[in-house]
Amino acid sequence: MSETTETAEIQAGGLRIRKLSYSDLPSVISIERRSFPTPWSLAMFVLELSKPGGICLAAEDDEGLVGYLVCSRYEQVWHLMNVAVSPEHRRRGVATDLIEALFGEAGVGSRFTLEVRVSNIGAIAMYEGFGFRSAGRRRRYYNDNGEDALIMWLVRERAEAGVASA
Repeated sequence: MSETTETAEIQAGGLRIRKLSYSDLPSVISIERRSFPTPWSLAMFVLELSKPGGICLAAEDDEGLVGYLVCSRYEQVWHLMNVAVSPEHRRRGVATDLIEALFGEAGVGSRFTLEVRVSNIGAIAMYEGFGFRSAGRRRRYYNDNGEDALIMWLVRERAEAGVASA
């Protein structure tokens, strides 16, 4: 498996996808708090951004940062840790563009895993559109309400290019 290269800026449907930076964190925290019942702390984002092997991406338009993605590498598996889009920019393909950029950065043959709330039907459908498949549950994974997480996996060589339309 090859080393990850520096993320180039990508224009996608009016969005600019680029490497997430520390200066983005105030906007990230704002989106995070509006997106999740148990948002990540600033320290959690700083930790992920400081990991040399991870892929952290930002999506911005003329208004500024509208979404982000955090993916860490563990051995030979990428763990998609966090994807969020500001509420006013959802259902416009921002998360899809971020995930497609992640796949391009990680390369063919990459393996991915993630956890998603079992009640998050929209996210599950989007991930399935990319070829992710359920591989079990983590019982009572979410601290805020004890909800289970669905564990999903994807091996890119088995995924079809450009499948997602979410």
